[in-house]
Amino acid sequence: MSGHGPAIPMTSRKSGPLSGVANVPGDKSISHRSLILGAMAVGETHITGLLEGEDVIGTANAMKAFGADVERLGDGEWRVNGVGVGGFQEPEDVIDCGNAGTGVRLIMGAMASSPITATFTGDASLRSRPMGRVTDPIALFGAASYGREGGKLPMTVIGAADPVPVIYTTPMASAQVKSAVLLAGLNAPGKTVVIEGEATRDHTERMLVGFGAEVTVEDTDEGRKITLTGQPELMPQTIIVPRDPSSAAFPVCAALIVPGSDVLVPNIGLNPTRAGLFYTLQDMGADLVFENERLEGGEPVADLRAKYSPNMKGITVPPDRAASMIDEYPVLSVVAAFATGKTEMPGVHELRVKESDRIDAMAKGLRANGITVEEGEDWWSVEGLGPENVPGGGTVATVLDHRIAMSFACLGMATQKPVHLDDGGPIATSFPVFEPLMAGLGAQITRDNT
Repeated sequence: MSGHGPAIPMTSRKSGPLSGVANVPGDKSISHRSLILGAMAVGETHITGLLEGEDVIGTANAMKAFGADVERLGDGEWRVNGVGVGGFQEPEDVIDCGNAGTGVRLIMGAMASSPITATFTGDASLRSRPMGRVTDPIALFGAASYGREGGKLPMTVIGAADPVPVIYTTPMASAQVKSAVLLAGLNAPGKTVVIEGEATRDHTERMLVGFGAEVTVEDTDEGRKITLTGQPELMPQTIIVPRDPSSAAFPVCAALIVPGSDVLVPNIGLNPTRAGLFYTLQDMGADLVFENERLEGGEPVADLRAKYSPNMKGITVPPDRAASMIDEYPVLSVVAAFATGKTEMPGVHELRVKESDRIDAMAKGLRANGITVEEGEDWWSVEGLGPENVPGGGTVATVLDHRIAMSFACLGMATQKPVHLDDGGPIATSFPVFEPLMAGLGAQITRDNT
């Protein structure tokens, strides 16, 4: 059983050339934040292009539980009538965030400076993940948190009755932690400051400014310093969610390794704090180009064209690029298997505490399919076998992790023998149309129990 119901075993087989247009879903990070800030604004926020995966729907339901009026108007089109900063009401029931680490951590931050109590839970994967990275800083505002041993869900958060502003230096590169602190700072008087040693995705800062908050960002000797002036009146917005670069990674990477492929992935957000994978692929020699580059809603956007790339070489990925592609290392390791030479990935300890220990899960699955992997606590490397030389034939454990499942589905499209997944069910959390979209390009992915 997965955390999403009965397991859905899948098999991915060698594909003919992948071709066509891949319209991937809306950006998950921006979708979560659109709903939360819409709920904290006064008036009606209109959102189009919202990702309607399980994670984001969980956040929409949570905002309803906190008193916002949230309604789906059509495919990807939603409206949120917010309650204003400090206007959250106390939920009547437990908030179930499913598999959404981003959702639960941001919501904890958003409610932490209001005098209400809320209890959070999630699926088996989310209940195994650390929440201390958020509950520690929100305690500085005056919030209290009570969870299972090790700071795990289920957890009850008691918001601060008289919140105080905070100056917080993040102990790790985490956009979730930074964002939780900034959201908590919205209802605290004075200025809340977050200092991060390594820049992480900045969707929260950009969107806060869009909603009317006063936010300044400066580079200092201590790191990137974000200052938020608390207790603003957030103004409702019209938001067009760009398509998710983390979802685009899968059709892009599949096209690079399947002979003869030519795939266009339009309207992809290329925020510099999110686009590290694509620059890394280009460094490896991938035939990947950005077309029609433009700005939409303050976010850089382009159409990506990916073609089969048999001449890719292994590289050492710059460790300072890790924060901009942390979710994409699993599928990068798949591409690395078809490159020539070793690809080394240092500075990636954060992968150990994602939806799963992604280094461990990918290493085991790659080895099961004939690929040599070395690993340490905060690094790993993949020995590339060159184009069309990866054996495949293994069965991999996807460990309730959507990105692990999709990465190995991509692997099987170019291996000599099929690759079997023990459970593809978690894919629905972030990319509910993955199977039909990839099938439309020519991929051969089947559900084994149907």
